[in-house]
Amino acid sequence: MIIHIAKPLALHEQGQRANQEDALFPALGMATEADRLLLVCDGMGGHEHGEVASQTVAETMGAYIASHHAPEEPLTDDLLMEAIAAAYDQLDARDDANDRRRMGTTMTMLCMHRGGATMAHIGDSRIYHIRPASDNAHPAAIIYQSRDHSLAMELYLIGELTLQQMATFDQRNVITRAMQPTPERRCRPDIVHTTDLQPGDYFLLCSDGVVETLTDDQLLALLATPATDEEKLRELKRRTAAASDNHTAYLVRIIDVQPETADADAKNDEATSRANFINK
Repeated sequence: MIIHIAKPLALHEQGQRANQEDALFPALGMATEADRLLLVCDGMGGHEHGEVASQTVAETMGAYIASHHAPEEPLTDDLLMEAIAAAYDQLDARDDANDRRRMGTTMTMLCMHRGGATMAHIGDSRIYHIRPASDNAHPAAIIYQSRDHSLAMELYLIGELTLQQMATFDQRNVITRAMQPTPERRCRPDIVHTTDLQPGDYFLLCSDGVVETLTDDQLLALLATPATDEEKLRELKRRTAAASDNHTAYLVRIIDVQPETADADAKNDEATSRANFINK
């Protein structure tokens, strides 16, 4: 399939933190309608640690995929894993083994390609696939929401926390997967593929600071309005202004999708994947 998109729009705010530990690919202000690869990473480890980790992963994965993936071909999972391995290698190279504050980062990635769209994540930064209402019989809906790799999510899935309790859980920021240097085991991503793409669909990649102040229903309502993309981003910025954490996002709208005969062979597991929180 051939996918046409509007210019991806970025939100990149420091919040109440002393420094910005989130990173974007493409870098802030550099995304165009020609870009099909987007990443948002949320660093951890404090000043000069989290920001190094997030920038390292975003830049390394972005550059690796851009230089090894032909736009006219589908993105393979093997190539994606090579890009993640290259990012881990760079984290290893930049690690200071004598510093007790271990740097690390979450990772969210969206790549739109000839075979559809591939989404991957590690940690609690999120990816949303949102479809505005087409008519009264088909209301606006979240088609995909990545499942956080977090303690709160694990407790929710076994029935120890409700959705409401997750929002105020005192360990809600504890994540169970992250990209870190020289770990005994490199955390693997959840990878999801979709060919269910329609004009008007939105993808939102965001750090947890964005959803700190917005529920899923509020986010859906915001993106389902008939406002322009720029107006929606301004409203998202206004609604998240009180967030204590860094808050970063990429918002991209699909303009048109041209099907091809090869689409029938493309992977499409978005609706059934265990990584999709909608399937909870």
